Amino acid sequence: MPPSFEIRWVETPTALAEACEALADADWLAVDTEFHRESTFFPIAALVQLYAGGDEAFLIDPQVVAADSTLQALLGADGPLKLLHASGEDLEVLESWADVAVAPIADTQVAQSLLSTQASLGYQRLVEQWTGDVLPKEETRSDWLQRPLSDSQLRYAALDVVYLPLVWQAQRDALVQQGRLAWLEEECTRLCEANRRNRDADEQWYRRHRQLWRLEPRQLALYQALTRWREGEVRRRDLPRGWLASDKILFAIAVEMPRNRHQLSTIEGVRPKLIKHDGDTLLAMVQEAVHLDDEALPAPLPPPHSSAFKSRLKALKSVVNREAERLDIAPEVLANRRDLEALVMADLDGVPLSLPQGWRGTLLGDAFTQALTDH
Repeated sequence: MPPSFEIRWVETPTALAEACEALADADWLAVDTEFHRESTFFPIAALVQLYAGGDEAFLIDPQVVAADSTLQALLGADGPLKLLHASGEDLEVLESWADVAVAPIADTQVAQSLLSTQASLGYQRLVEQWTGDVLPKEETRSDWLQRPLSDSQLRYAALDVVYLPLVWQAQRDALVQQGRLAWLEEECTRLCEANRRNRDADEQWYRRHRQLWRLEPRQLALYQALTRWREGEVRRRDLPRGWLASDKILFAIAVEMPRNRHQLSTIEGVRPKLIKHDGDTLLAMVQEAVHLDDEALPAPLPPPHSSAFKSRLKALKSVVNREAERLDIAPEVLANRRDLEALVMADLDGVPLSLPQGWRGTLLGDAFTQALTDH
């Protein structure tokens, strides 16, 4: 039977203070957000939903009311446990709007990935699985910035938090029974830390590209510089990455290493606007890469089709698949392909291995080392 609750609309500082007072003694706080992000880098908060049990769900309008210190305290590390589902973007929205690093959290999607082979189960299916109730779907693609919101939108948004504690309590019991609650706590701590973007994150963005092995060292150094520049600029200008320059375009620039604006303009996907506003900057980075000392260049990456690469990757996959089958979880929860490829590259380069840490390290570390040693 669906929970019974009333919706409290919060659009004034007084109403927000009353909501925070009602939530002050909560042991946990279910949290969700609705946002808009089509034309900006930073998400535009459109709605913040809070629920701590009882018969009231609070829907905050972040377009007209600012987060105060009391709400920041609730959402911050000294506040109660925050329950979220697929929390990545919600954490970013809340940090951007409320100016607070949300913690501690329990992510029900991550919890499910540690309890089953369903690595990315959606909220509606999760609720149905654990409670038997079927949530409405008609407002999934609503315009949450419109005002006033319809009754259907309000209820849909409230249900996104009202069911979270029911799901979480069942999941928590299962995690405790299987001895995996500490795994979830570790995962959620990592999610909170990953949300706090820093310079190191910009430095590592280039690793997302799957064709890095095709680049010569000087081209690779340029691609690193280009992605680092782009990551800083899209935040400074508050633009989507693709509106400035996609990874594909930056990779093509790194391959071609153009010497002038004409050569830059011949690269597929490079728009006149990019050349006009950022052409000199891009060409300057090319020249900087051209004149780097050989000692400063990154090492070339081994091709993934070599027999040495393939045999090592296959051995690591076997370790992951065997352990995932034993635990009855999806292999990608233990290690994704990018993680395994990085280990293989490090092994072939003869550099120290960045073995998994925490609970993954306990399960996989020695087996990974042995698998690479055997090959």
